[in-house]
Amino acid sequence: QVQLVESGGGLVQAGGSLKLSCAPSGRTFSNYAAAWFRQAPGKARVFVAAISWSGGSTYYQDSVKGRFTISRDNAKNTVYLQMNSLKSEDTAVYYCAAKIYPLIAVATMKIPEHYNYWGQGTQVTVSS
Repeated sequence: QVQLVESGGGLVQAGGSLKLSCAPSGRTFSNYAAAWFRQAPGKARVFVAAISWSGGSTYYQDSVKGRFTISRDNAKNTVYLQMNSLKSEDTAVYYCAAKIYPLIAVATMKIPEHYNYWGQGTQVTVSS
């Protein structure tokens, strides 16, 4: 069983930046596509961004395009989410997810149930 561990969350002022990291404990990310989701209080978990195993394909939710960047360093076994120009509506618990398949399926990438492993989440709070 793969357990993902997120880090890098915190409190930041609107307009600021944070960089989240995600790494698996116990094994590598070998051949896994990965994604970030977020969940605000009282709301459903929603897709933020996804990246293929090679890093050659990336996808974003419209509201974060141009502000967030998903990337990975397979040598370090880590997936990142660089978040710039943060807004109060970005406040949420951010979750890392991984799928046992190297490619991103665009038709299903936004569906949480299509991912095999999840982290415990890291809180991001943006103050206005």
